[in-house]
Amino acid sequence: MTINADFLHSGPPGGATVDGVDLSGPARYFNRELSWLAFNWRVLEEAENASVPLLERVRFLAISASNLDEFYTVRVAGLREMQLEGHGTLSADGLTTAQQLTQIYADSNRLMQAQQAIWAKLESDLEAENIHILSPEDVDPADLVLLEDLFMEQVFPILTPIAIDPAHPFPFIGSGGFAMALQLKRKGDQPKLDALLPVPAQIPRFLRLPDGPEGAVRFLPLEGLLELFINQLFPGYRLTGHCTFRLLRDSDLEVEDEAEDLVREFETALKRRKRGEVIHLNISANAPPGLRKTILRQTCVTDAEIIETDGLIGMDDLAELVSDARPELLWPAFTPRVPERVQDFNGDIFAAIRQKDMLLHHPYETFNIVVQYLQQAARDPDVVAIKQTLYRTSRDSPIVAALCEAAEMGKSVTAVVELKARFDEAANIRLSRTLERAGATVVYGFIEWKTHAKLSTVVRREAGKLVTYTHFGTGNYHPITANFYTDLSLFTCDKGLGRDAAKVFNYVSGYAQPGGLSDLAISPLTLKSTLLDNIESEIAFAKAGKPAAVWVKVNSLIEPKLIDALYRASQAGVRVEMVVRGICGLRPGIKGLSENIRVKSVVGRFLEHSRICCFGNGHGLPSAKAKVYISSADWMGRNMDWRVETLVPIKNKTVHAQIIEQIMAANLADTAQSWVLQPDGKYLRHPRGDKLFSCHRFFMENPSLSGRGRAGAKDAPRLTHSHDE
Repeated sequence: MTINADFLHSGPPGGATVDGVDLSGPARYFNRELSWLAFNWRVLEEAENASVPLLERVRFLAISASNLDEFYTVRVAGLREMQLEGHGTLSADGLTTAQQLTQIYADSNRLMQAQQAIWAKLESDLEAENIHILSPEDVDPADLVLLEDLFMEQVFPILTPIAIDPAHPFPFIGSGGFAMALQLKRKGDQPKLDALLPVPAQIPRFLRLPDGPEGAVRFLPLEGLLELFINQLFPGYRLTGHCTFRLLRDSDLEVEDEAEDLVREFETALKRRKRGEVIHLNISANAPPGLRKTILRQTCVTDAEIIETDGLIGMDDLAELVSDARPELLWPAFTPRVPERVQDFNGDIFAAIRQKDMLLHHPYETFNIVVQYLQQAARDPDVVAIKQTLYRTSRDSPIVAALCEAAEMGKSVTAVVELKARFDEAANIRLSRTLERAGATVVYGFIEWKTHAKLSTVVRREAGKLVTYTHFGTGNYHPITANFYTDLSLFTCDKGLGRDAAKVFNYVSGYAQPGGLSDLAISPLTLKSTLLDNIESEIAFAKAGKPAAVWVKVNSLIEPKLIDALYRASQAGVRVEMVVRGICGLRPGIKGLSENIRVKSVVGRFLEHSRICCFGNGHGLPSAKAKVYISSADWMGRNMDWRVETLVPIKNKTVHAQIIEQIMAANLADTAQSWVLQPDGKYLRHPRGDKLFSCHRFFMENPSLSGRGRAGAKDAPRLTHSHDE
C-alpha cells in the first residue's frame, strides 16, 4: 500500500471496504480512548526516529511516559469508577466500560513494553555517545567518597525510612510516588526487617557525576545511590532483597456544583485528589514474594492494574537527561522571529494593529509580542481597561505581572480565571489571589462550564473615543509552552470583533447570554451550530455542482454530530482534508461513508495545537473567497457543550491568505512528520525519503504574510525549505 501524506497536491485514493463492520451503527466511530493510545504510540515512535537527534528521542520517550500517566490518572480512573459503580453507558462506538478497560489495559501494556525496549536501545546509543547511566556496580571507589558526601548532605536529611510491621502502618504514597521496598537482616542475631523507603520527588532522579575518562558524561539513578548507602539508613543491617515500585492514583476532581464558595471548594478538592485510590502499580519484576504481597495488599490493586517491569520504572524522569551539555544531540537552536511590522513601528504594538490585523504564528513568531501587548497596555496612560482570560499560564507569569501592574496604576482590570483547568487548579487559585491583592477584579466564570476561550481586550482612549484592541488565541497565555506549542494569535481593532469580545466577557461575569453577536460564534451557544451550518452549505454547493471543500486542523475530533455531518458531506462529494493531531473518532476513506475524507496527524519537533477551519464557500479550496475561522475549541462534546469557547472569523485579506496559503497548505503538504489514518484505525507514516517536506521547517525558515511589514508580501514564500545535505 502506498501512503501519500501530501494532501495538498493529491486526491483521495478512493473508498475502501471494511468487512464485518456495520457502519450504520456505532462502529462508524473509532473509540476515543484507543484513539488516544494510538496518538501516544506515534509520540513513542519518534523516540525511534533516526532523523531525530538522540537526546530529543529520549525526550519523546519521557513525553510518552508522562502522557500515559495522565491518561491513567484521568481517563482510566474515570472508566474504572464507572465500572465499579455499575454504569451501563456505552461509548460512542458501542463498547461497555469493561470492554474499553480490557482493550486499554492490553494496548497500554504493549506500549509500556515497547517503552522498555526503546529505552534499552537509546541507552546503548547514549553509551556510544559517551553518556552513561551507571548501576551501583559501575561506581568507582574514587566516586564513592564524593557520593557519600552528596548522600549525607543532600539526600539523607530528606529521607524517611519506615519499618513495615504492626507498629508502623503502611505509609501514604502520593500519585506518581516512587519507593523502594527492602528486606534486611541484622548482623549477629539475624532478625529480619522489612522496610519501605519513599523516594522524595524533591531530589533529581538522575544524579550527574563528575565526567569520566575522555569526557564521559555519567549519571547515577537515585535508587542506585540509595542502594549504595542503605547501611547509613539501617546501621547494623545488610540488604538481602529489594524492589522498586511506583503508583498512580485517581486524580480526577469532583466538585459540588452548588458550592457556595467555589475557591474554597477547589482547595478542599485538591486535598482529596492527593488521596485518590490507587489505579495503577508498576513494580520490579522478580520482587521478593513477601514484599510484593505486602505492597499489593496495601495498595488494593487488581491483577489488571499491575505491571511488572524488568527495567526502568518511572520513565517520565528521563527528561532530566536532556540537557544542553551536548547541543549536537539536540534540535538546532531556534530563535522565534519578531514580526517586521512591529519593528516598523518601533515596538508600538497598538500602532501596528491599527495599520491592519496581524496574525502571529507561535512559536515561529515570538510570544513575547503578546506579553508586550499587555505590558504596553499597563503603562499606556491612554489605556483605561483590560480584560483577560486565564486558563493556564506559567508560575511567574509576565502576563499576570502586567495585569497586576495595570491594576496598581488605576486601570480597570478584569481577569477571568478558570479554576477547573485540570492539574493547574492550585496554581490558578494562587494567581487569582495575587491579582486580587493588586486590585484587579477576578471572575471565576461558570460553575458548570469551563471558560476555555483565549481572549484579551484593551480599551484605549484615542481622539476622544474609546477604541478596543482585541487578541484572540488558539492556545493558552503561557510563555513557556508557547515555545513548543504551535498556536495562533490574532490582533485586531475591528469594531465588531471588539464588541463581541466585550459581550463574551459580560456573559462569563454576569451570566447574561450575549445578544446580537455580529461576528463571533461561542460555545455552548452557537459554535457547534455555526460549524454544522457551514458544513451543510458545502453539501448544498456540492449538490449544485459547485466546488465544495472543507479543511480542518484540530487536536481532537470525537463529537458525533460533527462527524456525521462530515460523513454526509463526503457522500455529497465534498472534499474534506483534516489534520487531527491526537484523538480522532472519524473513520476516513470508506466507500459509501467517507471516501472523500482524509485524516492525517502531524507529530514532530513542535506540538501542533492551533485550531483552524476553512470552508470553500462555493469556490473550493484554496480560495480567497473561502470562509476561514480560528478557534480555541477542539471538535469534542466538552468543547461544544460544556465550555465557553470562541470561533473567530478571519476578515483581513492578508491574514486570510496567511492561514490558507501558508499554515493550512504547509500542514496538508507535510510528508516528513505525517501519519495517515486508515479506515481500520491504523496510522501509517509517509515513506521515508531524501526530500520530504516538513511544515515545521518551512515555518522556521520563512516569515509570515501578515507580519511582513514594509517588506510587503511580494516575496511571500511558497512551499519550499532547505534540506540537509
